[in-house]
Amino acid sequence: MKLYYSPGACSLAPHIALAEAGIPADIVRVDLRTHKLPDGSDYHKVNPKGYVPAVQLEDGTVLTEVSILLQYIADRKPGSLAPAFGNLERYKLMEWLNFVATEIHKTYGPLWHQPSDEVRASVIARLGKRYAIVEAQLAKHPFLAGSAFTIADAYLFTVTRWASMLKVDLSAFPHVAAYMKRIDERPAVKAAIAAEHGTK
Repeated sequence: MKLYYSPGACSLAPHIALAEAGIPADIVRVDLRTHKLPDGSDYHKVNPKGYVPAVQLEDGTVLTEVSILLQYIADRKPGSLAPAFGNLERYKLMEWLNFVATEIHKTYGPLWHQPSDEVRASVIARLGKRYAIVEAQLAKHPFLAGSAFTIADAYLFTVTRWASMLKVDLSAFPHVAAYMKRIDERPAVKAAIAAEHGTK
């Protein structure tokens, strides 16, 4: 299995899931400015969408989209990072994955492109409403989907790391802050971040 990633991007989420599940994978860095791979080839030949992450399986099949990759990885080790398909807990987890993808991940999007002050204020206000929902959940549970770390946490942690980089103030959400610290201290999370940045 190969994971195509770029440091700081949402590809960290499946990288964390692989590390948490103990699944070995080759990681291949993508230059998102040039869309070149380390060997000089065009990343579009792997993933025509041009963005990360992508996972290439042993038979050459390529999968994309964070929430799909996370579930694929979790299902390689059933019950470890996600409940089995067919029960309510799995659907609740998928609900959180979708929320992170559509209501948090995508909401950050405009902030990467130097928006006007008006647009920036609007985006931050929307993020505040989304994080208020997360804060309420984390006030009741240590992890997003309940009592255990799941792929939803790998995803939420990854995109929430962008807040400090993009100067989004989340100080109104103490449970989110405590959660981020807990996730950051997990050995698999540390290992994935270190691998992407070439540190130990």
